[in-house]
Amino acid sequence: MALHDGRVVIVTGAAGGIGREHALEFARQGAQVVVNDLGPAEAVVEEITAMGGRAVANHDDVSDWDAAGSLVQTALDEFGDLHVLVNNAGILRDKMFVNMDVDMWDAVMKVHLRGTFCPTKHAVAHWRAKAKAGERVHHPRVINTSSPSGLYGNVGQSNYGAAKAAIAAFTVILADELARLDITVNAIAPSALTGMTAGLHDYVEKMKEIKATTGFDAGSPANIAPLVVWLASEEAADITGRVFNVKGGAISVAETWTAGPGVEQWERWDPAQLGAVVPKLVADARPNSDGSGKPRAESR
Repeated sequence: MALHDGRVVIVTGAAGGIGREHALEFARQGAQVVVNDLGPAEAVVEEITAMGGRAVANHDDVSDWDAAGSLVQTALDEFGDLHVLVNNAGILRDKMFVNMDVDMWDAVMKVHLRGTFCPTKHAVAHWRAKAKAGERVHHPRVINTSSPSGLYGNVGQSNYGAAKAAIAAFTVILADELARLDITVNAIAPSALTGMTAGLHDYVEKMKEIKATTGFDAGSPANIAPLVVWLASEEAADITGRVFNVKGGAISVAETWTAGPGVEQWERWDPAQLGAVVPKLVADARPNSDGSGKPRAESR
């Protein structure tokens, strides 16, 4: 029996890249898939039907409130239910901050952050209504898409990184809020060669080198799908509120912000005191990570 026999899955931004691979792998695992994208989602639907699966294309804008509701309704109308929502849709508007305009900022926030909120809100409303009606919700899942840029930072992506960091926080908070409904919420921070990363010369060259020396296509977006498909399955019932780094054959848990070295006194601090305190705290703390999640001192 496949992991998702009889289950219904929505994948946003699924016409190409990582989203396409999600949709195909869910179909291989028995799911009925709503392939959402503003672009030509029909090609992915054809691939799924050619392998004997069931899928439908949907072109609703996930960042539009009513359209996101229509997206969820498409799953219900076409397949009779919804079990999994994968929020994958995204865009880039990379620019150094001093050259970034407000439209670049707003566009990225709209697609990534609002485009995660709107479908999730409609999906959760459906699952909550079923639970209140006494119907068993069959392992509902939300899988969000963060990024190493949001977790660890990347020059030239203050808009994208801020949106992806917010999605990671959204994931952790929502997991706690929805636990009573047995809805799990997790996220991935993927790295792969797609249209969105084609301009990252050093990364592209590194992936080519790995493939040439090992034979493994570490940059393929197909490497991301297995973890997402597993997190969306019944087997992952005890995993929630987590963000996973995934690239090539590597999977790791991204650990959230934690309180590091600190001091405390039972009176208000005088700013004049802090010159002898704060530099030592920073010196004792772990360094910020580089783009791969390793402490910057280790990557030099």
